[in-house]
Amino acid sequence: MTFGKYGALFAAIGVLSSCTEAIEQPDLVTDAPYAADSGTLLVHCGALIDGVGDEATGPVYVLVEKGRIKLIASDLEAAIGIATLDLSDKTCLPGIIDMHTHILEAPEDWEDVTRYFDYTLEYTLNNGRRFAGLTLLAGVTTVRNLGVYTGWSSRMLRDEINEGSAIGPRLQVAAFYLTIPGGGGDLLAPGVDEEDIPPHLRLGVARGVGEFRRKARDAVDGGADVLKIIASGAVLAHGGVPGSPEMTPEEIAAVVEVGHAAGLRVTAHSHGAQSIKDAINAGVDSIEHASLIDDEGIRLAAENDVALSMDIYGGDWIAVEGRNQNWPEEFIRKNDEVTLAQRQNFRKAHAAGVAIVYGTDAGIYPHGMNTLQFRHMVEWGMTPMEAIKAATSVAANYMGWGDRIGSIRPGYYADIVAVSGEPLSDITVLENVDSVVKGGLVFKAPADRVRQDK
Repeated sequence: MTFGKYGALFAAIGVLSSCTEAIEQPDLVTDAPYAADSGTLLVHCGALIDGVGDEATGPVYVLVEKGRIKLIASDLEAAIGIATLDLSDKTCLPGIIDMHTHILEAPEDWEDVTRYFDYTLEYTLNNGRRFAGLTLLAGVTTVRNLGVYTGWSSRMLRDEINEGSAIGPRLQVAAFYLTIPGGGGDLLAPGVDEEDIPPHLRLGVARGVGEFRRKARDAVDGGADVLKIIASGAVLAHGGVPGSPEMTPEEIAAVVEVGHAAGLRVTAHSHGAQSIKDAINAGVDSIEHASLIDDEGIRLAAENDVALSMDIYGGDWIAVEGRNQNWPEEFIRKNDEVTLAQRQNFRKAHAAGVAIVYGTDAGIYPHGMNTLQFRHMVEWGMTPMEAIKAATSVAANYMGWGDRIGSIRPGYYADIVAVSGEPLSDITVLENVDSVVKGGLVFKAPADRVRQDK
């Protein structure tokens, strides 16, 4: 099989893997470097969900040139030398956007958070490279990485992916957590003195308006794409209470002021009803978790166009596997306390017209399982199309990238995934993405689907 002048683009990243279970075998696509967003090909889709319309269309052809979608038509002839990806019996969609991940962190570390004290930067980056590959092969082509303990490791991974020396989704990174001492983004643990925690794990720990303003500026100056505050207690933190505020309204407002002045969005980890209202009133752009949001918080979110990112799958995984892995009893108890309430409030917020984006908190469970949340979003009130839009055009708009990703239309990056079956009638087919294109480069596809027309 030959691929003409575009063959190198595919060969460089192992596009022609015959294995459709690539998530379990990420080494199939680890060849690098490659030229990011450089692919030119013709994609033949049996059906197309473009991320904007309310129905699937098709069959259609999507012509990609140098990483961007050039043309969409019902009939196109492949030009000489341009590879064709035959998805004529598949449903194509925009690449999935996960608005909340921790792509350099692993769930097994929650058994004992003091393990982070000994992790080197290179160890963390190697984990991130592996997890980024798993995430991409699951069909997630863009993520917001909302914090990492080794603060600037996420920026390094982002830059490696952008330059083509690592394989993974597009990244917006929050760098370190902006949190109070002992808060939900700190690494205090029973029996550990605060001064024994390595300083590089606490880059965003602050107290008071002045300190939070300075830490936010450090994040901006260091290259963060988004700012993440820990407004309430956390489930996976020692000592915190998810329903209780941690940052003051004034501290939150200081971070928002710095972020917005730099043109960055600010999101707030907020489980508790009061911390959610404090964060919205301070001007944040989105709320993470929103587990215990009340009617007033729902009203404020709707009135202020604040998006909710509600990770309504992860609680199931923690309840079973967290127990199996001997996570601290405190973590398991707090997870049990918020899981059902979060799902009930998801239903209420959606019914009230609040914007909800697709965010999974991947990293509390294994990377590559990101798409398992779709079925829960449908179970708790969304239509399949609403859930898909939450992970495509709606997510893109709320992360500020609505002009380049989240839709299959001319001028946008050619981030396309394909599944067997009809996700509008069975959303669970998205749990098995069998083809992944990012920036016109095919990272995953059955071997017999890519050909060079002559």
